[in-house]
Amino acid sequence: MPNIAISIKAVEKKGVLDEITNLISSYDVNISYTHLFIEKNNLGSINLELENTDNLDSLINDIKSLKSVQNVEKHGSLNEIYGKRIIIFGGGAQVSQVAMGAITEADRHNIRGERISVDTIPLVGEEEISEAVEALYRLPRVNALVLAGSLMGGKITEAVANVKSEHDLTVISLNMPGGITEIADLVVTDPIQAGVMAVMAIADTAAFEIDKLKIKKF
Repeated sequence: MPNIAISIKAVEKKGVLDEITNLISSYDVNISYTHLFIEKNNLGSINLELENTDNLDSLINDIKSLKSVQNVEKHGSLNEIYGKRIIIFGGGAQVSQVAMGAITEADRHNIRGERISVDTIPLVGEEEISEAVEALYRLPRVNALVLAGSLMGGKITEAVANVKSEHDLTVISLNMPGGITEIADLVVTDPIQAGVMAVMAIADTAAFEIDKLKIKKF
């Protein structure tokens, strides 16, 4: 059964989250994703994705009955709405070119039923990029990382290696000096092509598998 998402508006105070999650647990429902933030007027927004939701309507009614809860809404999951996610890190000019290729190619596949989103952040500096890479596992739905710069190695290479060892992540690098090209799944010289190939690597509607390529550098 696909995940179902619910958003809960509740009074922001101690113990509210415990009360809600304990109720959900009593229905034998698994929480697969959580995002919480504080809104104005002393209200909290709790966004949950749930698995095994056979009695969802009854669960929602019980959550609404809690004194601290003001409203509950049901939504499609983030995977259904935004789908797979490509992240692009690196220098501004290269990032924009990779994004151009990725967005154009994603549009072609999304028309055919895919859901692929593209996120970019121009970053310069070994510390800044390695920190961003290490934070990837805290982001939902990330399927591919494209590193778009002129020189990447050292801590960036270590961070990418650590993330790849723990998570199923496709890493594409532009052809540049530095150790990152030694551990990337694919090295592409042209930034627009790098964006296109990142989408093709994760799209179900593309007949392209990096593991079957005889060469990894283009």
